[in-house]
Amino acid sequence: MGVLVFGAVIVMAMVTRVASHDYGDALTKSILFFEGQRSGKLPSTQRMTWRKDSGLRDGFQIGVDLVGGYYDAGDNVKFNFPMAFSTTMLAWSMLTVVRTTILWDRGFAHFTAISVAMREIHCGNVVATPARLIQLARRQVDYILGTNPLSMSYMVGYGSKFPRKIHHRGSSLPSVDRYPARINCQGGTPYFQSNDPNPNLLTGAVVGGPDNGDSYSDSRADFVHSEPTTYINAPLVGLLAYFRSHPPL
Repeated sequence: MGVLVFGAVIVMAMVTRVASHDYGDALTKSILFFEGQRSGKLPSTQRMTWRKDSGLRDGFQIGVDLVGGYYDAGDNVKFNFPMAFSTTMLAWSMLTVVRTTILWDRGFAHFTAISVAMREIHCGNVVATPARLIQLARRQVDYILGTNPLSMSYMVGYGSKFPRKIHHRGSSLPSVDRYPARINCQGGTPYFQSNDPNPNLLTGAVVGGPDNGDSYSDSRADFVHSEPTTYINAPLVGLLAYFRSHPPL
């Protein structure tokens, strides 16, 4: 799913099609998701309030300050290459969205300015026009947002039917506001195995998606399909911004 979104984000063109989703709402939520991935000392403006300060001594063991940045997915790890991709895609998205929140990623954000000219794509005897590519992109975005066989959104918090048991440590464990005691690795097992929805809503998170048969089990254990990542959301931001500002005729 992430590859489809990435391939489509480079093309910006008008397309005639009836709008079926609130792209503005999805855009707002897709950006808010990144607040749920923040690591380090959080600012007073933090809107996803269940996420608290974390990783305040990252790198101290080797004398390097690595505090801050983002966790790339559902676990408390900050990988360089996934984050480099995510921040680059967000930088691209700034070509079409006026305001986005990527400044938090200090120490990890190295932006590359890339200009992509709109042109036809030739693949053998097949020619894909920009309008055709953007039409395909819209269909993929609409699928993610709920135009699919299950009539469910794969973005948490968008629509009335969306994943409730995503593979995400911060979302599935109780916030320190409600459970201030320390939870070790074994202590998290009951929460991981619970059939209850995650207690903390990671608004805007887009999960891995359905299987090849368009089925989705909504299981934390099925991390391939239920885990959200920054590198899924990042390219989606630009697409949502484009579709919000370029409604179909």
